[in-house]
Amino acid sequence: MKQENMQAYWMPFTANRQFKSAPRMLVSADGMYYKDDAGRDILDGCAGLWCVNAGHNRKPIVEAIQRQAATLDYAPPFQLGHPLAFEAAEQLAAMAPKGLGKVFFVNSGSEAADTALKMAIAYHRVRGDAARVKLVGRERGYHGVNFGGISVGGIAGNRKLFPVTLTATDHLKSTHDLARNAFSRGEPEYGAELADELEARITTLHDPSTIAAVIVEPMAGSTGVLIPPKGYLKRLREICDKYGILLIFDEVITGFGRLGADWAANRFDVLPDILTCAKGLSNGVVPMGAVLVKPEIHDAFMAAAGDRMIEFPHGYTYSAHPLACAASIATLNLYREEDLFGRAAALAPRFEEKAHALRGERHVKDIRNLGLVAGIELDSRPGAAGQRGFDVFLKCWEKGVLVRFTGDIIACSPPLIIEEQEIDRLFAAIGEAIRETE
Repeated sequence: MKQENMQAYWMPFTANRQFKSAPRMLVSADGMYYKDDAGRDILDGCAGLWCVNAGHNRKPIVEAIQRQAATLDYAPPFQLGHPLAFEAAEQLAAMAPKGLGKVFFVNSGSEAADTALKMAIAYHRVRGDAARVKLVGRERGYHGVNFGGISVGGIAGNRKLFPVTLTATDHLKSTHDLARNAFSRGEPEYGAELADELEARITTLHDPSTIAAVIVEPMAGSTGVLIPPKGYLKRLREICDKYGILLIFDEVITGFGRLGADWAANRFDVLPDILTCAKGLSNGVVPMGAVLVKPEIHDAFMAAAGDRMIEFPHGYTYSAHPLACAASIATLNLYREEDLFGRAAALAPRFEEKAHALRGERHVKDIRNLGLVAGIELDSRPGAAGQRGFDVFLKCWEKGVLVRFTGDIIACSPPLIIEEQEIDRLFAAIGEAIRETE
């Protein structure tokens, strides 16, 4: 593609000028591989953007979308319905952690996060507890890019250009403790006590009767794969219960098998009050997200509204879009039929072994992993944070392997259909790229 034909598109989360000077163009995909515009096969080491868990171009999903597009291309979601919306909700509720039986559809993880925050505040209000308006996130947390999400999120680069955020927010400390937990395999041993900050500082500072919800990613993905310490999430649940605070899990990345289990909530045996998901919900094929809630939260809205009144005045033009519902149903069926979550768990030891084999390579200061996700943290160049990670990303691309980088952290999260030899190739390419990078 000629550079003059690339000027209209303002690319998201991209160094636009650098990209357009040396484009990396994807033109097709199948299974574990993309194909670029030079005809090279590119091993997908990050499931697109943490979302293509069942692999690319899966025939059942493609055919489901084609059939739906030829039958019902769009249906308005306000005051009207269509059968696939209810079927998709039933299937998702059946797969959800037990106790989260109500489904509200949105179109992305960002929308899911903002919907969950609004739902939490409104829930307390319809119960007559309108003083609970404050929201607690976590440093280095990522909950999308809408104003609610960046307000409770804690990635500095996502906030600094947007200083007008929600004011009634606070943040827990990050769980990342490199000094005590470097090169942990699975859940780090140290750090459960970090959850106590919710009680020791935040509830003391704000008065717990004013806090509506705490929102965390069970595993913080976009910030560089931060695994929760053993016991941390259980302790958060206990403190929230003690003070009547809702606990929200952002499982946009961790849902649908990424950690070697269906959900992080089940992997860590902690049930939140509200859970957000997206990405793997439709295998990334059609934008879709969802908010899963406990029935008592849903029922509080139903009980508070008068006859023929809208119980929760919120939603989107494309909520439960027919094509997205078709893609989701086909995706959830694939997960079950091929036991992809069990497959991820079976491959996790090999994935861990190959990731940690990079320990000792120059510049590598930490490696962390869980399920089929790993983060390799590199030393930053003085005065040039993030540049080494970007260079490793580019060198992996040259070798025909796609990885993610966030600052100086390389993140790997391949489709759950990856084979052992592809795991080997993925980490071998990363090792070579690191050795070739100054």
